[in-house]
Amino acid sequence: MTTSMIVQRTGRGWALAGAAGGLVGLVGLFAGTSLTADVGDGIKDNALVVAAVAGQRGYVWSTQVVCFVVAALLLVFAAGLRRHLAAQEPAGSLVPAVAAGGVGLVAVLLVVGGGICTELYWALGEPQRWDPDTIAGLVEVYNTLPWLWAGAGIAAGAVAVGGLRHGSVARWLAVVSGLCAVLVAATQAFPAQYGALFPGSVWVLVAGIGFAAAGPRKTHVD
Repeated sequence: MTTSMIVQRTGRGWALAGAAGGLVGLVGLFAGTSLTADVGDGIKDNALVVAAVAGQRGYVWSTQVVCFVVAALLLVFAAGLRRHLAAQEPAGSLVPAVAAGGVGLVAVLLVVGGGICTELYWALGEPQRWDPDTIAGLVEVYNTLPWLWAGAGIAAGAVAVGGLRHGSVARWLAVVSGLCAVLVAATQAFPAQYGALFPGSVWVLVAGIGFAAAGPRKTHVD
């Protein structure tokens, strides 16, 4: 029995979806923090928090849209990433499933975080009818859940392992993935988990561009 190599051409739309998801997630979610830009020391008083954000419903609405769009893009990226790695990794490798699962975890948190926006949007429309403590609680969740991109760090770590051990991705991408995984892990070691947005989204962006720019992959066949 002989083994040969074939060049298998597949679309790169999944990789471009990842790049777009990373960019839109980073820019869109960071822009959404303008909701609380005027709170300042008012954070000590929930009534002052509500007064500062009551006229900023547009940020809440835009964040909800951003969360949905990015979640959809990341699901496409996760599916394509799994397919790509499965064709490169040895049979039975856990790398494809772990990488896809990590990206999928981010998508789930984006959907949940975006869901908070609906309640917050309507509450800010009629703040006089709501308990300030309730609105302030929603604001805190709004500023946290969509930023929890720890799953991207898990995916980056899996890609780094696959690239360095099995050559399933370009070596430069494996190194960058390893670095991003370490940075994400650092945000999880301290009470600053929302900081994972930055290295996590950058990894998704860079990985998406890297996969999109790569040539057709080679697959072993018998």
